[in-house]
Amino acid sequence: MLFNSIEFVIFLPIVFILYWFITSNNLKVQNSLILIASYVFYGWWDWRFLSLIAFSSFVDYFVGIGMSSSKSKRRRLILLWISISVNLGFLGFFKYFNFFAENFANAFTIFGNTISIDRLNIILPVGISFYTFQTLSYSIDVYKRKLEPTKDIIAFFAFVSFFPQLVAGPIERATNLLPQFYKKRIFDLAKAKDGMRQILWGLFKKIVIADNCAEYANMIFNNHSDYSGSTLVLGALFFTFQIYGDFSGYSDIAIGTSRLFGFNLMRNFAFPYFSRDIAEFWRRWHISLSTWFRDYLYIPLGGSRGSLANKIKNTFIIFIVSGFWHGANWTFVIWGALNALYFIPLMLMNRNRRYTNSIAENRLLPTLREVLQIGITFSLTIFAWIFFRAEDLHHAFSYINKIFSLSLFSGSDISPTYVIVLILVLVTAEWIQRDKQHALQLPSFNVHKTVRWTVYYGVIALIILFGGSQQEFIYFQF
Repeated sequence: MLFNSIEFVIFLPIVFILYWFITSNNLKVQNSLILIASYVFYGWWDWRFLSLIAFSSFVDYFVGIGMSSSKSKRRRLILLWISISVNLGFLGFFKYFNFFAENFANAFTIFGNTISIDRLNIILPVGISFYTFQTLSYSIDVYKRKLEPTKDIIAFFAFVSFFPQLVAGPIERATNLLPQFYKKRIFDLAKAKDGMRQILWGLFKKIVIADNCAEYANMIFNNHSDYSGSTLVLGALFFTFQIYGDFSGYSDIAIGTSRLFGFNLMRNFAFPYFSRDIAEFWRRWHISLSTWFRDYLYIPLGGSRGSLANKIKNTFIIFIVSGFWHGANWTFVIWGALNALYFIPLMLMNRNRRYTNSIAENRLLPTLREVLQIGITFSLTIFAWIFFRAEDLHHAFSYINKIFSLSLFSGSDISPTYVIVLILVLVTAEWIQRDKQHALQLPSFNVHKTVRWTVYYGVIALIILFGGSQQEFIYFQF
């Protein structure tokens, strides 16, 4: 079920009414409703894959129980590896089997041998990369004794399958989200209103920005040999805003929807395209994934401790694994490695934590230096996105080669003026609100009611007038 679909427009009010008007007096029943609604939401896409999420939930629930009752470190470690093996086993089979099989066969071809390996017709379950990491965080935190294992099976199953963020994040930690299922939720009108505003902004980013940019990005990337280098630059720019509008839009809708039901999810995007260097970009982009890899992979590997070689190795590992998490394609691996190359010089100079504040703090406009920093970081990001979007490495290098040809200095083959204007609306709104959680966070105490409602109706009008053709969220395929 898509957030930008008529089915969800019907589904959400029904669940909301049942949640607050029918089941609010009984926490167990309320959690059961969330669980049922989440399974309906997920099963709407393909009910057969409900068995996967249910099995993963059963395994991790009983692994947690087993860890709590055991004083043997060896037994606890065995239980942890059962959880890791089951979850990563499912993820590896559905997402990476064909990739490894094909590359295994290709490796033998290099040495003059030919092996035939049949490619399996595997359907990738939506959201498997997200809920796998979410439930793994529970098992790991229980093993490390950072979290008491739950005996409330309904709360745990609802935590794993919580529908607002089930298929594309944020990837919630058990330490943050699971305890919220234990406490009685009381309807908070102010929180619900802000949730609706965040949902509206998320829909604007998805329907107006991402879907319109997608039409041009797809046309240019799919027919790149027909266009000039300057047009290909536009194509990369459109994809840059497509993936931001698409993914951060999903996160806004997920976080806003959760607030309607009394839950607080972690922030997943913090206006990343205003970053002054790549390190800041990665503190602002897909925060739930980058912090997951930091806490569960980078730090256990040794992090930035030890020798210089160790620091570089760990940095490459986390970025390459992050790239590979996105998909079974060498393009994602190169995308991750490229970002590692961007990041390492900052780390070596101890400048990777230089910018932790909001840019142009307490100022309307950035300085010239800040403009240059944003421009350089944004350009590096656009270049890396070419690999992310390309079908394969040949496509990526062909696309880049065409950009750096003489046709770069010719005029563009297309004139998508209205899309560029819409992007400028997005950038302007988010720049003005860059110290807020989202662009429509307009507090009543310092913004007049007339102004606030003019902005809200203006965003609704833009959605109605300029909504692009409905497209699935990009991260559904990850």
